[in-house]
Order: sequence, then structure tokens, then C-alpha cells
Amino acid sequence: MSTSPNATNINTNMSMFEWTMLLTLSVLWGGSFFFVGVMVDDLPPFTIVMLRVGLAAVVLHLVLMVRKDPLPGGGKLWGAFLTMGFLNNVVPFCLIVWGQGHIASGLASILNATTPIFAVVVAHFLTTDERLSPARLVGIVAGVCGVGVMIGPEVLAGVGSDVVAQVAILGAALSYAFAGVYGRRFKALGVKPLHTATGQVSASAMMLIPLALWVDRPWTLAMPGLDTWAALVGLAVLSTALAYILYFRILSTAGATNVLLVTLLVPVSAIMLGVAFLHETLETKSLLGMSLIAIGLAVIDGRILKRIGLGPRARASR
Repeated sequence: MSTSPNATNINTNMSMFEWTMLLTLSVLWGGSFFFVGVMVDDLPPFTIVMLRVGLAAVVLHLVLMVRKDPLPGGGKLWGAFLTMGFLNNVVPFCLIVWGQGHIASGLASILNATTPIFAVVVAHFLTTDERLSPARLVGIVAGVCGVGVMIGPEVLAGVGSDVVAQVAILGAALSYAFAGVYGRRFKALGVKPLHTATGQVSASAMMLIPLALWVDRPWTLAMPGLDTWAALVGLAVLSTALAYILYFRILSTAGATNVLLVTLLVPVSAIMLGVAFLHETLETKSLLGMSLIAIGLAVIDGRILKRIGLGPRARASR
């Protein structure tokens, strides 16, 4: 798999606007943990996933109708939507749902935070403008370590106890990495981020709805409460529809490696949202982990290193 031969080069050094969008995306995806936490007592996992992408697809199609901006057609484009939905939603969602049923959620979060590492490797071999650099790799590893510190080293006690489930979570991270690189082609095809987001979640819904109907048989479930329906709206509209518009907007200009840095920021956003709205306590390990993540992102960005004389240009001039 590769990006399109006509793919437009991206800027590996993100602007402040792109960093702001990435932080916003992390908040939206961090909020998904809260919304899912409300829903899990009333609905099984695959039904939640089905409702998430299905309602998001409806919302995005309504937005296109209001804007009088129809979704482009054609077999080639819908083939790309199906591939993107498969790599970015169907495979990782199913692997994570299954994996989290066998290992602790904290360990799953750390394993999922390896996504940028996979993205760096995949992009290095499949693109010409997202090559691996030592600084980028060091920054990403620092960020992953920060996630581990923030969640707590005690979760590592479960490493090796259920290898298949752990491999499943790592497989989801790898799938996200391939999806990020594959998704670059939509800019080359002239597809706007709103259209790409709509096409992806629509294709994902077409694949996930039959799976959820077969596995969960949702028609046999009791009617959920009002809180569950409200959480579903938040999950679908904010954490899926709006989030994927931002995701494809960042991907089109900053590339796969940069947009997947969001997996380092999602745990931070989830913890801060818990502190703000659920009256949870901000622990010392969380502050230490966030500091490591901040250092990692600063190394990846490179501007601070250049100002203190440690960037590539500074070293070259010595």
C-alpha cells in the first residue's frame, strides 16, 4: 500500500493552528471515554460502535444536505472510503473491543499509545516526505513513556499474561498507522475533509452494522435510559463526526505521523476531563506523565530545540 503517486507533500512541522486542532481532537477523543463509560452498562460493545458510526454518518450527511454539498460518487472513491473505514474503524474498533475484554484498560491505553511509533515506521517506508528522524523517534518514545507513567507502572504487571489480547491492541495501533498513511490520498483525489469524514464513517457503518446485529442481537436488549441516549449523541456528534473532520483536516496538511500523535494526548485529555467534570483527583504520576508527553511533543515539533541551539540547523552551523 502506498499513498497516491499524485499525493501532495505535507509539512512535517505543524503550525500553531494545526497543533490547536490536534489538541482539540484529543479532547474530543478523550471525551469518548466518558461517553462510552456512561453507555457500557446499558449496551454491549459492538452495538455502541454500530450506533457511534451510524449516527455520525447520519449527522454528516445532514450537514452536507444543509450545505448543498453532495458527497462525491464513483467506484474508485467509494473503494477508498471502504478501505479507509476498514483500516481506521472496523479493524481497530473490533480488536480493541475484544482486547479490552481480556486485559486491563490501562495496559490497553499504553499499547494503543504506540500508534505514532508504528506510524513513523510505516510512513518512512511508504511515503517520500515523512521520513524517520532521530528527534521524531526520541520524542515519540518519550511520549509513550509519559503515557505509561501517567497511567501507572502497576499496569505493566499484566504484560505477558494474555499475549493474544495484547497483540490485538498492538494490531489496532498498526491498523491506525496504515490508515493514516492511506488516508493521505484523499487530498490528492481532491476530496475535502468533510467529504472524507462522511465517506469513511458511512463505509464503516455499512460494515459494522451487520456485525453488531449478528453478535449483539440489539433488538433483544432493554431500552436504554436517557443518560445513555445523551451520551450516544455526544459520542457520535462530537467524538466521531466532528473529530473525524478535524482528523482528515490535519492529515491533509500535516501527514499521518503528526495526526497520530493525538494518541499520546488522548489520555491527557481524558484525565483532565475527569478532573474538570467528574471531580477526580490529579495525581503526581499524572503530572509527571504529562510532563514527559510535553517534552516528547516539544522534541517532535523542534522549534524549542532550535531556539536553544540544539535543532538541526543549529548543529549544522557548528
